[in-house]
Amino acid sequence: MSQQINLFNPIFLKQKKYFSAVTMLQALGLIVLGSLLFYGYAWYQVRELARQTTEMTKRYESEQKRLVNYANEFSPQRAQQELNAELSSLEAQAQVQEAILQTLKSGAIGNTQGYSEYLIAFARQSLRGLWLTGFNINGDGAQISLQGAVTNPQLLPTYIQRMGREAVMRGKTFESLQMKQPLVDGKAVTSYVEFSLHSVVGAGTAK
Repeated sequence: MSQQINLFNPIFLKQKKYFSAVTMLQALGLIVLGSLLFYGYAWYQVRELARQTTEMTKRYESEQKRLVNYANEFSPQRAQQELNAELSSLEAQAQVQEAILQTLKSGAIGNTQGYSEYLIAFARQSLRGLWLTGFNINGDGAQISLQGAVTNPQLLPTYIQRMGREAVMRGKTFESLQMKQPLVDGKAVTSYVEFSLHSVVGAGTAK
């Protein structure tokens, strides 16, 4: 007798595997994260390239300006213009200085020789026992005053006569003379006498 055996069993069929919802969400999250990272890196690269492009543009413009400046600076026309301007400035300064010199020579502003001649005369006519402690010369020397001290008052006439022989003192005479005994700590000093001489142009003999 024969017997048929049914070997078909549904459990032996190849089962299809389906992803779960959690797995799909995880995969989707990874895809989104990867996309964000990619676009973030791409955005950073674009921004860096833009920055470099801006810097290169600025450097290019700066070099262009420097080139133009060099061209202007070393151009013959620019050099000639600068030389002409400098020459004009020097000519103007020379004219001003010449005008000042002529004004000084004319004597319109008074004494133009300074006071060195007076100082030389004072030094040349020094006397032993007489010394100056101060002097005052007004304007062109029309009025002169001397302050000093002398161990012997009789030296003053000699000093005045010798000063009168100096060229810078010609036409000037001492008009007034003041003498006083100096005081030190309220006590009179007898070793010397202080004096003050004043002169004016055209005055008479010294007093």
